[in-house]
Amino acid sequence: MEADSWLGVELRHFAALQAVATAGSFGRAAERLGYTQSAISQQIQTLERIVGEKLVERPGGPRAVSLTEAGHLLLRHADSIVARMQAAQADLHAMRTGEAGLLRVGTFQSVGARLLPEIMRQFRAQWPQIDVALEERDSDAELAQMVERGEIDLAFALPPFPDAPLETIELLEDPYVFVVANNSPHAKLSKAPPLAEIGGEPLIGFRTCRSMEPFEDALRAIGVEARFSFRSDDNGTVQGMVAAGIANAVLPRLSVDASDPRVAVLDLGSNVPPRLISIVRHRDRYHSPAARAFVETALAIVSDEQLAA
Repeated sequence: MEADSWLGVELRHFAALQAVATAGSFGRAAERLGYTQSAISQQIQTLERIVGEKLVERPGGPRAVSLTEAGHLLLRHADSIVARMQAAQADLHAMRTGEAGLLRVGTFQSVGARLLPEIMRQFRAQWPQIDVALEERDSDAELAQMVERGEIDLAFALPPFPDAPLETIELLEDPYVFVVANNSPHAKLSKAPPLAEIGGEPLIGFRTCRSMEPFEDALRAIGVEARFSFRSDDNGTVQGMVAAGIANAVLPRLSVDASDPRVAVLDLGSNVPPRLISIVRHRDRYHSPAARAFVETALAIVSDEQLAA
């Protein structure tokens, strides 16, 4: 097909492709988008004719439809294009509301517990007319996707996100620590034992959070595979299991309540590189004055805390 023929592709064609891929049938895709089944089928046929490739396998009968290799390839672009449209809607809304209205912020547990309260206190004192809506997720990758789609304005996350149109503003380095029960023999040490010794014992860790990756990578680098006897995405549950003597844990310092008398927290030094916590926002979106002020407040608070440490 000539390149100019692609100008006939419409956003509704991409939306139909997304819905068919997710629903696995033209009927359910039609229900999702509020169209008739024949309209969805026609939109897919039109898209296939424009791009010159078969995009959907139609087995007939009760079997689910599926995308062809070309369909999967085009879907990746369709997801990005639809996300940009959603971000554009969010931009126009932000521009209309000006300096009053709603700021949507994505966060995860340790930031929400350790950093966000003071950030919110100072931000609300400076911008009392702004309502802040918080979206908490266990997965920072999900938060980054929400930023890309324009569902939230910014998020605390762990870079990198190489395939997304996002910019990251470095907030702080969060070092890893060795957490043991206060009656453990390790609790009497002045610093954590060698990494190989730590990895040789059962461990407790997070389930889906990417925060475990630097520790597990550091173990693999010395030929050790981590053995997790228990996983949870709740910081309190992980620490409670450590306190009960179930197993030890290597965790980012920000996710640990070091004042808990039931546990001992030992520095790992440079054995595991720290996780980098950043603020993520859309690279090409309009950033309202309130959104920019929120970032500046977070940076100032973290800088003050680091100077005081």
